[in-house]
Amino acid sequence: MTPSSFSRRRLGAMALSLPLAGLAGAGAHALVPSFSAASQGRVRVAVGGAGLLYYLPLTVAWQLGFFRAEGLDVTIQDYAGGALALQAVEQGAADVCCGGYDHTLRRQLQGLDYCALVLQGRAPQLAFAASARSWPMRSVQSFKGLRVGVTAPGSSTHMLAQLALSQNGASLEGISFVGVGASGRGAMSALRQGRIHALCHADPVVSVLEQHGEVRLLCDTRTLKGSQELFGGTMPSSSLYAPRAFVQQHATVSQALVHAMVHALKWLQTASATDLMRVVPQDDLLGDRGAYMAAFHKVRDTFSPDGMMPDDGPATALRALARLRPEWAASKVDLGRTYTNEYARRAKAKFNA
Repeated sequence: MTPSSFSRRRLGAMALSLPLAGLAGAGAHALVPSFSAASQGRVRVAVGGAGLLYYLPLTVAWQLGFFRAEGLDVTIQDYAGGALALQAVEQGAADVCCGGYDHTLRRQLQGLDYCALVLQGRAPQLAFAASARSWPMRSVQSFKGLRVGVTAPGSSTHMLAQLALSQNGASLEGISFVGVGASGRGAMSALRQGRIHALCHADPVVSVLEQHGEVRLLCDTRTLKGSQELFGGTMPSSSLYAPRAFVQQHATVSQALVHAMVHALKWLQTASATDLMRVVPQDDLLGDRGAYMAAFHKVRDTFSPDGMMPDDGPATALRALARLRPEWAASKVDLGRTYTNEYARRAKAKFNA
């Protein structure tokens, strides 16, 4: 399958029009999704920025027909951010979410039961960068009225930006977090036009801005080392997660999804530049193939080799959340319910990953 045949449903505008109550803590009011179509192998996967390297395994699995090989008919619904993709699942517009593992923790704290089926990233693959033109300060501590671009409020980019700022002594009360969407061009435009002073985003967006000298990095989790320094452990990031009700009702479909994703993860371990260019849609390159490839090589080691959740991953993620919301540190979170390695373990054996 060639990149030109890859068709994503771009739903950013629709997602932005949805009410945000479900993201603000009103979990008890979320709709109960219906998963009837999944019985026939039709699965709707919501994602917040399919063109980002953060979600490259999903793109690979779709492009190379790995979902079809497992008997699935997968539709990818592309939203403006991970929080909006999750909202689509909660409102019944999608069955499964491809997004940050931390969402499973946050939703459990709000009374909802989500389970990560397969892990894609062992580091957030995000960077927090200041505009080299509109933000000349060397420190954030005394800055007032800072506008920080994130994919969407409540997304993993929002969480990392808050962590990076608070760790450097900034008061979050004087900072505005602005949703700029997961589209690379939209995020870069917001920075270049001065609508935001800093940006927390994924590659290839950050790498393109870096290569043009438009940003100065303040925090970088696009490598295992950088992530370890910030979080003090393995920080699980992108995953395929779903309501536990979906997993319980559709174990066969869940296994098929994980098979396809682990197949993609294994493919990425040895893919050449030529291989990648045959798979990645041209729009995802943001007009700079060199920057995209440089970004890929930078984050390559952070992709999970087998889809398995690391032993210290869930606890590391919870510690990170507790740094923003100290009251969560004492919460009775059942980490074991936020993920399963059952399906990834079988897929690992099947593909010798």
